Amino acid sequence: MNEEIAKKAEQAVWAAKSLFERGKTAGSTANLSFRHEGCIYISGSGTCFGTLKSEDFAVMDMDGNHVGGPAPSKEYPLHRLLYEKKGVGAVIHVHSFYATLWSCLKHPDEADVIPGYTPYLKMKTGRIGLVPYAPPGSRELFQAFEEHIGRSEGYLLQNHGPVIGASDILSAFYSIEELEESARIAWHLRHEPKDAVNVIPG
Repeated sequence: MNEEIAKKAEQAVWAAKSLFERGKTAGSTANLSFRHEGCIYISGSGTCFGTLKSEDFAVMDMDGNHVGGPAPSKEYPLHRLLYEKKGVGAVIHVHSFYATLWSCLKHPDEADVIPGYTPYLKMKTGRIGLVPYAPPGSRELFQAFEEHIGRSEGYLLQNHGPVIGASDILSAFYSIEELEESARIAWHLRHEPKDAVNVIPG
């Protein structure tokens, strides 16, 4: 592993452990990846964010071929779609509590489902769209994700959890943190009187 890949892997391991240690994901359900020189380095199948190591990344080419490391996460196609369609440099997918809770609700605008009670989510990420439910790892999920990917900048998989793509691992980490905090605020304000809740325009 060359020095540049090693640095990206180190940042990815740090982000994974930080998310795990603060309860933003649990077990072996989350996955993250970064891109380097035409290859995608994604956490291996069955890996846990709490114990992730640099050698736990599968190496995939952009055609979906496995070229090194352990078997990739079964949700690799979600990551690949973001690299292909959005040109991002890193992707994080977790099952954080409030974002997942918010993904279970009905929303009037499924291209922008988290209200702008603070400016930071729009500043760091943009609109968060809802992707209709399909079983995790299924072809139906990947198809639904591809159909909805152009409507928003970040995503909630319905009854499943958030997916964020960004320029690098740390940017994706900051965005998914802000998404979870925004979902937490939205959840707690949901039953407040309308005149006590202000949404920032635009």
